[in-house]
Amino acid sequence: SDVGSQKERVVTEEEWLQKWEMGNIGFHKEQRHPLLQKYLDVLLNGRSGLRIFFPLCGKAVEMKWLADMGHSIVGVEVSEQAVKDFFSEHSLPYCEEPVPEISGAKMFQSTSGNISLYCCSIYDLSSSIVGKFDGVWDRGALVAVNPCDRQRYASLMINLVEKNSSYLLVTVSYDPNKHKGPPFYVPESEIKSLFG
Repeated sequence: SDVGSQKERVVTEEEWLQKWEMGNIGFHKEQRHPLLQKYLDVLLNGRSGLRIFFPLCGKAVEMKWLADMGHSIVGVEVSEQAVKDFFSEHSLPYCEEPVPEISGAKMFQSTSGNISLYCCSIYDLSSSIVGKFDGVWDRGALVAVNPCDRQRYASLMINLVEKNSSYLLVTVSYDPNKHKGPPFYVPESEIKSLFG
């Protein structure tokens, strides 16, 4: 499980913001992810009205899809443009307010109240701010997190989920010596050591 030259790679918040500004968002998918559709029953586990967390959510179309099913969606995204694009592309009215516990952070909430997107660094969040979640859809977060921050990320995610929660994680497998990332290669052994 050689992670090659990726171990030291760091992508800054400014670089992510620039990707959104330049429209360099090949990681965004216009269609629902087929793996979420395939494993939706695993995520929901026969339950309704769940609180589902979308780490590094971008403008993921699955947020509206799950909200329309009656679930409460909370996402976090560093790009305000991505968050605003999500609401405008789905014609969802929203309100915007500061997050008192996090300097400079904003929370964008659909007027229906079932979608709340925090615009800040994910590492500024805690369960005291956003509560705990019944499910997580991690389609592109762990693989986008800088390798040096994975332990910090996993610890936060473990802290944000309820005991009986479901965590769906999508990773990518490739030779890390041939691609510098992101998305970063996260070997299965590391996922097990991070999440147990």
